[in-house]
Amino acid sequence: MSENIIILMISVSTFLGALGLLALLWGVKTGQFDDQSKFIDGARYDNEEDMRDAKMMDEKRRKREEDRKKNYRPE
Repeated sequence: MSENIIILMISVSTFLGALGLLALLWGVKTGQFDDQSKFIDGARYDNEEDMRDAKMMDEKRRKREEDRKKNYRPE
């Protein structure tokens, strides 16, 4: 193989790797991998007690997030 082909292959593979990394970071930042209703969907097929527990945990999580927003103090 000539030197030019090897340089081209390395540059193209580096570009594609960087593009994949940027796509992954974008997906994580925008919440593409978050499953907001995972726990509720899992509990949907369980008994009534498990459903109440799931609802209670979801309410606690929402309250915790609201409290964080209310008590936010930049340093």
